[in-house]
Amino acid sequence: MPERVIPGRTGGLITLGAADALWADLTTGSAVPTASGPFTCPPATGRAGHVLLGARVVGTVRAGGGQWSVSEIEVRRAAAELNAVEMDGQDLVRIGPFRDVPQQEYGENTPLRWRRRITRELQEPDGLERAARGESGRPHHVAGIDWRRLLVEQSRDSGERTWWLPRAVVRLLDVAEHTETQWLQAARAGQAGAAIAELPSRRRQAPATDSRHTSPDGPTAPLRQYNGELKGQLYSVLSRKPGISRKVAGWTCTVCRTAPAAVLDHCHEHGYVRAPLCHSCNTQERPDHLYSNDIRVANHYTRLFDTHTADWLRHWHRCPGCRTRTTLPLPHLAAWTAHIACRSLRPTHRDPRGSRGRTPCGALRVSWTGSQNAPRSCLLTVTVDFCPSGEHRVLAQVPYREAAERFGTWLAETAPAVAAAAGPDRLDGLPAQSRPVIADTGGEGLALF
Repeated sequence: MPERVIPGRTGGLITLGAADALWADLTTGSAVPTASGPFTCPPATGRAGHVLLGARVVGTVRAGGGQWSVSEIEVRRAAAELNAVEMDGQDLVRIGPFRDVPQQEYGENTPLRWRRRITRELQEPDGLERAARGESGRPHHVAGIDWRRLLVEQSRDSGERTWWLPRAVVRLLDVAEHTETQWLQAARAGQAGAAIAELPSRRRQAPATDSRHTSPDGPTAPLRQYNGELKGQLYSVLSRKPGISRKVAGWTCTVCRTAPAAVLDHCHEHGYVRAPLCHSCNTQERPDHLYSNDIRVANHYTRLFDTHTADWLRHWHRCPGCRTRTTLPLPHLAAWTAHIACRSLRPTHRDPRGSRGRTPCGALRVSWTGSQNAPRSCLLTVTVDFCPSGEHRVLAQVPYREAAERFGTWLAETAPAVAAAAGPDRLDGLPAQSRPVIADTGGEGLALF
């Protein structure tokens, strides 16, 4: 049985069993479900020297009698941070499986690498079924979070299974992974410093010089804001430069400005680098392709074109090609046309739950023929699928040039600062016809390049 938590002992050391009970008690009402026994159950236990609770690292120490203990106030702080996380269960991010992701062994002392841990368990025989039943496995929890209660499985037409988690949880775990990496690097640096201090004075200089190297696991310095250091560079050239992945990992995400960057986002249409993003924002930015020329206009476009519009428009226009032509890449422009330009055309139906309100009809989709390289023949078709009454198939057909003109007008009204920096007189030397530098993988891989 878990040990009894004594109220009022905030700030003192408590045993690992008491910490488990306190964590469960404090996070009962959290929107993010927590797992039992984060201090005593693998893969992370208190005996490893630290435990991740959400995005906070809680260190463990040996108290009197050699018993492992933890600061109660740190457990309470971690619980308060986790309880403050708001989660939209419908806003999902794909976490796997992805092709060409290298496998890596892990143990209790390795950094979180939560995507690999979850994917590894789910790819084991009956892994998904065991996770759904809540049976113990590897890993039992991730940063104290019971990911099994949040996992969503989807299947494609080809029968391929994909796994998804809410975006808020993905972002939380990305920050946790970065936090643990920095904590471990600081701990190793402290141990190295203590060992050097014990050496005779005549032998300290050489080891001290060697100890300043950067760990291959990531940057030791605090994250820095991206200030356009890669502006105007081609992704195909930059991605081949040695050390670029480590440089990217040293920035914060340029959109959310909170999570550590993990990928270098670029325009697949013109080939220019935009900026470093975290996995969550990179997934949100990616068009929701059904096929190569067909997009499902899902809920995340509300954030892209309504609630956080200026941030995303500024990000997209970091590509000189899009900024000069005052447009967006074709898939993004198609999604904007369906979501914004054709919003008034979308029918509504009476709410089936009996309220007096009305709900948008069916599922919105946009497809196109041709490409942006032949704008006269490119046509965007906005449709509604799954209408309850079987009506409203095609809402509108919009020529590419008309869609681009509408976007330019809307941009000037919605984000005047972004629009003021755009236009054909803002940059010379772009090719007359754009072409993709690399193929758009459609999000099949999470590798950096």
